[in-house]
Amino acid sequence: MSTTQSERLRTLLEPLVSSQGLDLEEIAVDAVGRKRVLRVVVDSDTGADLDRIADVSRVLSAKLDETDAMGGGEYTLEVGTPGAERLLTEHRHYVRATGRLVRFQLAEGGELVARIIEAGDDGLDLEVPGVKGRKATTRRLAFDDITRARVQVEFNRKDDASDKKNDKKEEEA
Repeated sequence: MSTTQSERLRTLLEPLVSSQGLDLEEIAVDAVGRKRVLRVVVDSDTGADLDRIADVSRVLSAKLDETDAMGGGEYTLEVGTPGAERLLTEHRHYVRATGRLVRFQLAEGGELVARIIEAGDDGLDLEVPGVKGRKATTRRLAFDDITRARVQVEFNRKDDASDKKNDKKEEEA
């Protein structure tokens, strides 16, 4: 997608996405055979459920139909969220990933896998898991020290918050 088309689409669609209480994270146009696919990625601090995705999709589709932003050819509009293993590129992404395990590529070289405890203005407070029975440690990591960060999927994570809810339910029963 040309920068000009990308900028035009962002200028056209971002206010509509914002009006739905969402952030426009990404726009991509891909050729699939003779057709094109316009992929729009949205998110918010509270997440985006299927109803919100459907609502924003209808609004964007109506706007695209009344303009020539996609040109005259056929295209398909796909609206979705960033996904489980999202790349963190903006401050708001780090805030939204609080409590999640993240793989960081460090500017000094090497990588670090740690859980975000808190995202501040200039960096992150992290919990680095212990190795071989050792306790977890905390670490401060400045944003300038990060070259790339991606959320990691955890299948067997024991969630402290859900454990507390379950304990409270058992007490009430």
